[in-house]
Amino acid sequence: MGQLLKVQNFTVSSDGIAAGEDQSLERPFGADIEPQKLFTWAGATASWPNRTDPGGTRGLDDYFTRDFSRNIGAEIMGRNKFGPQRGPWEDHEWQGWWGDEPPFHTPVFVLTHHPRPSFTLSDTAFHFVGGEPAEVLEQAREAAQGKDVRLGGGVTTVKEFLEAGLVDTLHVVVNPVKIGEGLRLWNSPEELEDRFHHEAVPSPSGVTHHIFWRD
Repeated sequence: MGQLLKVQNFTVSSDGIAAGEDQSLERPFGADIEPQKLFTWAGATASWPNRTDPGGTRGLDDYFTRDFSRNIGAEIMGRNKFGPQRGPWEDHEWQGWWGDEPPFHTPVFVLTHHPRPSFTLSDTAFHFVGGEPAEVLEQAREAAQGKDVRLGGGVTTVKEFLEAGLVDTLHVVVNPVKIGEGLRLWNSPEELEDRFHHEAVPSPSGVTHHIFWRD
């Protein structure tokens, strides 16, 4: 199939919400969102990259956690995933949430209407780009050098690329917690069945893995 555009391990609540409103430096996922609750399934796995103690679960959840970086050559993310600033870049000291060792290890293309110079932290280069989704995807595919491209989020960015018909595979994890208000990926996963094949696979951890793919 060539270079795929993939959404991986994208986690939403049982009512389809991936992030809250009013994002801030203190609340990267927005008000009323506790990321540790949404992402408990991944943090419990043996392959969770931030694990500091031995152990962790194996099985389905661990497979998806371990598979996250396989054959990924570039990432596309929305500006809100990169940081809480809005409007023109007034603080170039801000270099993302991740410190000196970002977890991407590939070129990252941050969607923004406001120019900013590229920079590199460790083995991750951040590029700030505008344009239509197809144009940004073309840049990312070139940088990926034959590997796949991951669409990292947030929810507004994922929906934008879905609406443009550019996403090849989508893996969404539904956590049984209910949030109520926030940025919603969907009302029901069946909304995407007009464009994708769809399988839902429940995990012993309580989450359900929704896998979407095209022919």
